[in-house]
Amino acid sequence: MKKLPMFLTVLCLMTAMALPASALEYTIDAPAGPEYAKATSIDPVVTADRGEMPNVDVSKNAALIPPTFGSASAYTPNTGYPLTPNLAPGYMVGDGVVGTGPITFPGITGPSTAVPEDTTVMQPSTGFTDVTSGLYYSGGHLATLKIPSLGVNVKVYEDTTSAVLAKGAGHFTDTSIWDGNVCVAGHNRGVNCYFGNIHTLSIGDKITLTTKLGTRTYSVTGVSKISELDNSLLGPTVENCITLFTCVRNQSAYRWAVRAVEI
Repeated sequence: MKKLPMFLTVLCLMTAMALPASALEYTIDAPAGPEYAKATSIDPVVTADRGEMPNVDVSKNAALIPPTFGSASAYTPNTGYPLTPNLAPGYMVGDGVVGTGPITFPGITGPSTAVPEDTTVMQPSTGFTDVTSGLYYSGGHLATLKIPSLGVNVKVYEDTTSAVLAKGAGHFTDTSIWDGNVCVAGHNRGVNCYFGNIHTLSIGDKITLTTKLGTRTYSVTGVSKISELDNSLLGPTVENCITLFTCVRNQSAYRWAVRAVEI
Protein backbone atom coordinates (compact mmCIF):
# COMPACT_ATOMS: atom_id res chain seq x y z
CA MET A 1 0.00 0.00 0.00
CA LYS A 2 2.92 2.33 0.70
CA LYS A 3 4.08 1.89 -2.88
CA LEU A 4 0.75 2.95 -4.39
CA PRO A 5 1.15 6.74 -3.96
CA MET A 6 4.63 6.61 -5.39
CA PHE A 7 3.40 4.55 -8.33
CA LEU A 8 0.62 7.04 -9.08
CA THR A 9 3.09 9.96 -8.93
CA VAL A 10 5.47 8.30 -11.37
CA LEU A 11 2.55 7.44 -13.66
CA CYS A 12 1.42 11.12 -13.76
CA LEU A 13 4.93 12.33 -14.56
CA MET A 14 5.30 9.83 -17.39
CA THR A 15 1.93 10.83 -18.81
CA ALA A 16 2.86 14.52 -18.77
CA MET A 17 6.19 13.85 -20.45
CA ALA A 18 4.46 11.85 -23.16
CA LEU A 19 2.34 14.83 -24.31
CA PRO A 20 3.66 16.51 -27.47
CA ALA A 21 4.92 20.07 -27.10
CA SER A 22 2.38 21.28 -29.64
CA ALA A 23 -0.40 20.42 -27.24
CA LEU A 24 0.70 23.20 -24.85
CA GLU A 25 -0.54 26.73 -25.50
CA TYR A 26 1.95 29.60 -25.33
CA THR A 27 1.24 33.32 -25.54
CA ILE A 28 3.29 36.50 -25.29
CA ASP A 29 0.35 38.89 -25.55
CA ALA A 30 0.40 41.74 -23.07
CA PRO A 31 -2.53 42.09 -20.70
CA ALA A 32 -5.44 43.94 -22.20
CA GLY A 33 -6.99 47.08 -20.80
CA PRO A 34 -6.75 50.87 -20.99
CA GLU A 35 -3.28 50.95 -19.39
CA TYR A 36 -1.71 49.55 -22.57
CA ALA A 37 -1.45 51.00 -26.04
CA LYS A 38 0.25 50.21 -29.30
CA ALA A 39 3.92 51.10 -29.38
CA THR A 40 3.72 53.63 -32.20
CA SER A 41 4.38 57.37 -32.43
CA ILE A 42 0.92 58.25 -33.70
CA ASP A 43 -1.49 56.25 -31.55
CA PRO A 44 -2.71 58.05 -28.41
CA VAL A 45 -1.66 56.60 -25.08
CA VAL A 46 -4.62 56.52 -22.70
CA THR A 47 -3.97 56.29 -18.98
CA ALA A 48 -7.00 55.33 -16.92
CA ASP A 49 -5.71 55.92 -13.41
CA ARG A 50 -4.99 59.65 -13.89
CA GLY A 51 -8.59 60.62 -14.49
CA GLU A 52 -8.43 61.37 -18.22
CA MET A 53 -11.48 60.89 -20.38
CA PRO A 54 -11.45 58.07 -22.94
CA ASN A 55 -9.48 58.82 -26.12
CA VAL A 56 -7.51 61.69 -24.57
CA ASP A 57 -4.10 61.96 -26.19
CA VAL A 58 -1.43 62.03 -23.48
CA SER A 59 1.40 60.98 -25.77
CA LYS A 60 4.16 63.28 -27.02
CA ASN A 61 1.81 64.33 -29.82
CA ALA A 62 -0.08 66.42 -27.27
CA ALA A 63 2.98 68.07 -25.73
CA LEU A 64 2.95 71.87 -25.92
CA ILE A 65 5.81 74.36 -25.73
CA PRO A 66 4.50 76.75 -23.07
CA PRO A 67 3.87 80.44 -23.79
CA THR A 68 6.56 82.99 -22.99
CA PHE A 69 7.13 83.59 -19.29
CA GLY A 70 5.11 86.56 -18.12
CA SER A 71 2.84 86.66 -21.18
CA ALA A 72 -0.92 87.04 -20.90
CA SER A 73 -1.50 83.30 -21.39
CA ALA A 74 1.53 82.07 -19.42
CA TYR A 75 -0.60 80.44 -16.72
CA THR A 76 -3.58 79.44 -18.86
CA PRO A 77 -4.02 75.65 -19.27
CA ASN A 78 -3.66 74.17 -22.78
CA THR A 79 -1.84 77.16 -24.23
CA GLY A 80 1.30 77.24 -26.34
CA TYR A 81 2.14 75.44 -29.57
CA PRO A 82 2.98 71.80 -30.35
CA LEU A 83 6.39 70.42 -29.44
CA THR A 84 6.12 68.07 -32.44
CA PRO A 85 3.83 69.84 -34.95
CA ASN A 86 4.36 67.10 -37.52
CA LEU A 87 2.69 64.67 -35.10
CA ALA A 88 -0.14 67.07 -34.23
CA PRO A 89 -1.59 68.00 -37.65
CA GLY A 90 -4.02 70.88 -37.52
CA TYR A 91 -3.00 71.70 -33.94
CA MET A 92 -5.56 69.14 -32.71
CA VAL A 93 -4.81 69.29 -29.00
CA GLY A 94 -7.35 69.98 -26.26
CA ASP A 95 -8.29 69.28 -22.68
CA GLY A 96 -11.05 66.75 -23.42
CA VAL A 97 -11.47 64.49 -26.40
CA VAL A 98 -8.67 65.34 -28.84
CA GLY A 99 -9.45 68.38 -30.96
CA THR A 100 -12.32 69.80 -28.93
CA GLY A 101 -10.64 71.83 -26.21
CA PRO A 102 -10.00 75.59 -26.25
CA ILE A 103 -6.60 76.63 -27.55
CA THR A 104 -4.81 79.96 -27.22
CA PHE A 105 -2.25 80.76 -29.87
CA PRO A 106 0.86 82.79 -29.02
CA GLY A 107 0.25 86.45 -29.80
CA ILE A 108 -3.54 86.07 -30.00
CA THR A 109 -5.76 87.12 -27.12
CA GLY A 110 -8.51 84.77 -26.02
CA PRO A 111 -9.28 81.10 -26.76
CA SER A 112 -9.66 79.77 -30.25
CA THR A 113 -11.10 76.58 -31.64
CA ALA A 114 -8.94 73.96 -33.28
CA VAL A 115 -7.46 74.94 -36.63
CA PRO A 116 -8.66 72.93 -39.67
CA GLU A 117 -6.23 70.30 -40.83
CA ASP A 118 -5.45 72.17 -44.04
CA THR A 119 -4.28 75.22 -42.09
CA THR A 120 -0.55 75.69 -41.53
CA VAL A 121 0.34 76.72 -37.97
CA MET A 122 3.29 79.08 -38.00
CA GLN A 123 5.46 79.02 -34.89
CA PRO A 124 6.53 82.52 -33.85
CA SER A 125 10.23 83.23 -34.16
CA THR A 126 12.19 84.32 -31.14
CA GLY A 127 13.83 87.73 -31.02
CA PHE A 128 17.59 88.01 -30.84
CA THR A 129 20.14 90.78 -31.44
CA ASP A 130 23.83 89.94 -31.54
CA VAL A 131 26.44 92.13 -29.89
CA THR A 132 28.49 93.83 -32.60
CA SER A 133 31.36 96.29 -32.41
CA GLY A 134 29.09 99.13 -33.48
CA LEU A 135 26.96 98.75 -30.34
CA TYR A 136 29.74 99.66 -27.89
CA TYR A 137 29.93 103.15 -26.40
CA SER A 138 33.27 104.93 -26.14
CA GLY A 139 33.46 103.95 -22.47
CA GLY A 140 33.37 100.27 -23.39
CA HIS A 141 29.84 99.58 -22.16
CA LEU A 142 26.88 98.31 -24.16
CA ALA A 143 23.97 99.84 -22.27
CA THR A 144 22.72 101.76 -19.27
CA LEU A 145 20.26 100.06 -16.93
CA LYS A 146 17.98 101.99 -14.58
CA ILE A 147 15.64 100.76 -11.85
CA PRO A 148 13.97 103.91 -10.47
CA SER A 149 12.30 102.23 -7.48
CA LEU A 150 15.72 101.03 -6.23
CA GLY A 151 17.73 104.07 -7.31
CA VAL A 152 19.84 101.91 -9.63
CA ASN A 153 21.66 103.56 -12.53
CA VAL A 154 24.43 101.31 -13.84
CA LYS A 155 26.35 100.74 -17.03
CA VAL A 156 26.16 97.26 -18.59
CA TYR A 157 29.33 95.66 -19.97
CA GLU A 158 29.77 92.52 -22.03
CA ASP A 159 30.37 89.25 -20.09
CA THR A 160 29.74 88.33 -16.46
CA THR A 161 33.27 87.75 -15.17
CA SER A 162 34.40 89.11 -11.81
CA ALA A 163 36.44 91.80 -13.56
CA VAL A 164 33.38 92.98 -15.49
CA LEU A 165 31.06 92.97 -12.48
CA ALA A 166 33.60 95.03 -10.58
CA LYS A 167 32.85 97.87 -13.05
CA GLY A 168 29.06 97.55 -13.23
CA ALA A 169 26.48 95.06 -14.48
CA GLY A 170 27.36 92.30 -16.92
CA HIS A 171 25.54 91.10 -20.04
CA PHE A 172 25.38 87.34 -20.61
CA THR A 173 27.35 86.77 -23.81
CA ASP A 174 25.01 84.16 -25.30
CA THR A 175 21.87 86.27 -24.90
CA SER A 176 20.37 89.09 -26.94
CA ILE A 177 21.30 92.72 -26.36
CA TRP A 178 18.05 94.20 -27.71
CA ASP A 179 15.26 92.09 -29.24
CA GLY A 180 13.97 89.11 -27.25
CA ASN A 181 15.43 88.26 -23.86
CA VAL A 182 18.23 90.53 -22.57
CA CYS A 183 19.95 88.89 -19.59
CA VAL A 184 22.03 90.91 -17.13
CA ALA A 185 23.88 89.98 -13.92
CA GLY A 186 25.13 92.10 -11.04
CA HIS A 187 26.62 91.83 -7.55
CA ASN A 188 24.41 91.68 -4.48
CA ARG A 189 26.94 92.95 -1.97
CA GLY A 190 30.15 94.97 -1.73
CA VAL A 191 30.96 98.32 -3.30
CA ASN A 192 29.20 97.52 -6.58
CA CYS A 193 26.08 95.82 -5.18
CA TYR A 194 23.81 97.29 -7.85
CA PHE A 195 21.50 94.26 -7.76
CA GLY A 196 21.54 93.75 -3.98
CA ASN A 197 17.84 94.51 -3.61
CA ILE A 198 16.31 93.32 -6.88
CA HIS A 199 14.49 90.57 -4.96
CA THR A 200 12.39 93.31 -3.30
CA LEU A 201 10.98 94.54 -6.62
CA SER A 202 7.22 94.39 -6.97
CA ILE A 203 5.10 93.37 -9.95
CA GLY A 204 4.75 96.42 -12.18
CA ASP A 205 7.98 98.16 -11.13
CA LYS A 206 9.76 99.73 -14.11
CA ILE A 207 13.18 98.94 -15.57
CA THR A 208 14.73 100.85 -18.48
CA LEU A 209 17.55 99.81 -20.78
CA THR A 210 19.27 102.26 -23.11
CA THR A 211 21.52 101.07 -25.93
CA LYS A 212 22.61 102.56 -29.25
CA LEU A 213 19.49 100.93 -30.67
CA GLY A 214 17.20 102.99 -28.43
CA THR A 215 15.57 102.92 -24.99
CA ARG A 216 13.09 100.32 -23.79
CA THR A 217 10.97 100.35 -20.66
CA TYR A 218 10.02 97.07 -19.03
CA SER A 219 7.53 96.14 -16.31
CA VAL A 220 8.40 93.51 -13.70
CA THR A 221 6.27 90.38 -14.06
CA GLY A 222 8.01 88.01 -11.66
CA VAL A 223 10.66 87.64 -8.96
CA SER A 224 11.88 84.14 -8.12
CA LYS A 225 14.65 82.29 -6.31
CA ILE A 226 16.14 79.64 -8.56
CA SER A 227 18.91 77.08 -8.42
CA GLU A 228 22.34 78.23 -9.56
CA LEU A 229 22.14 75.39 -12.11
CA ASP A 230 18.84 76.60 -13.59
CA ASN A 231 19.51 78.22 -16.98
CA SER A 232 15.93 78.18 -18.24
CA LEU A 233 15.46 81.96 -17.92
CA LEU A 234 18.47 82.59 -20.17
CA GLY A 235 16.68 81.22 -23.23
CA PRO A 236 15.47 83.42 -26.12
CA THR A 237 11.88 84.65 -26.09
CA VAL A 238 9.32 85.85 -28.62
CA GLU A 239 8.46 89.00 -26.70
CA ASN A 240 10.96 91.63 -25.65
CA CYS A 241 11.94 91.25 -22.02
CA ILE A 242 14.84 91.69 -19.64
CA THR A 243 15.99 89.20 -16.99
CA LEU A 244 18.18 90.22 -14.06
CA PHE A 245 20.24 87.79 -11.97
CA THR A 246 22.16 88.08 -8.73
CA CYS A 247 23.33 85.80 -5.93
CA VAL A 248 21.27 85.07 -2.81
CA ARG A 249 23.16 86.20 0.27
CA ASN A 250 24.57 83.30 2.27
CA GLN A 251 22.92 80.77 -0.07
CA SER A 252 25.47 80.00 -2.76
CA ALA A 253 23.27 77.32 -4.36
CA TYR A 254 20.58 79.85 -5.33
CA ARG A 255 20.10 82.97 -7.45
CA TRP A 256 17.51 85.74 -7.53
CA ALA A 257 15.92 86.16 -10.94
CA VAL A 258 13.72 89.08 -12.00
CA ARG A 259 11.80 88.98 -15.29
CA ALA A 260 10.30 92.15 -16.80
CA VAL A 261 8.53 92.54 -20.16
CA GLU A 262 8.43 95.53 -22.49
CA ILE A 263 5.53 97.93 -22.09
